[in-house]
This record gives sequence, C-alpha cells and structure tokens, in this order.
Amino acid sequence: MSYIRHLGREVFDCIISRYAKNIIGKNLMPKFVTIDDYINAQPAQNALRLKELRNAILEAVPDAAETFNYGVPAFALVKNGKRDQQIMIAGFKNHVGMYPHPTVIEKFEKELSTFKQGKGSIQFPLDKPIPKTLIVRMVKYRKKLISDK
Repeated sequence: MSYIRHLGREVFDCIISRYAKNIIGKNLMPKFVTIDDYINAQPAQNALRLKELRNAILEAVPDAAETFNYGVPAFALVKNGKRDQQIMIAGFKNHVGMYPHPTVIEKFEKELSTFKQGKGSIQFPLDKPIPKTLIVRMVKYRKKLISDK
C-alpha cells in the first residue's frame, strides 16, 4: 500500500493493468531501452510535453541519472537513487504525469492548485506548456531534501 501512497493511484493502476496484460499474454507493453525510445513512442503532443518535463528536470539536476522504474522514465536525483530518490514521468491519453514525491506536492500546493493531482502525482494537460520554472524549483527542492538526509 505504501506504493500507492507514493506513486498515486493512477500510476499504480496503470502498472497493475500492464502487469495483468503481461500475464495473460495480451497487449504486451514494449520494453524501452532509453528514455528517448519511450518519448518517441508517444503521440506527438505527449512527446512534446515529456521532453519539456525531462528538460526541466535535467536543468534542475544536470547529473540526474536516467533510468526506468515501473516501466516509465525516472530520474535518480542521487547516485544509485532508489524509488523515493527518483522523479518519474509518464505519458497518458489526455495528460502527462509527474511523480516527484508527496513532500514536494505539499510544499508547492498553492502553485500546483490549477493542476489535477494525487498525493504523489501531478497531471499536466497536453494542451498547455509545462510550467518549467515551477518544475525546476520543485526538482531542486526534492534534491535538497534527499541530500539533507
């Protein structure tokens, strides 16, 4: 259950759905080797927003290691960063999601109020640019929290 609280219900449901499809052998999700592969497999508008998110994350933490977690792009903010030391992004039908950590969402609650969100997730609509300055500040804040531990 801690996975649901950290990731948000939407990503957890997506993961479970993908896992179930893999078990019954239908609609197998492709395994992506690079984040570029993941982004390039998305519809054009999703790819654009995911690139914006990726660029903002890497602007905030240039040495973030790109990896995958739960089949979606993740950025380890510290060397060998575990799940709670990563920020994940994902493309969906009507939005792109960012999964920074519940503490980040709490800290930036007012500035995120116009976006749909869960405890650990933020949904950015496809028809609006990503709020780059806000994302950079959020990622730097999360990095500082992790580094201060």
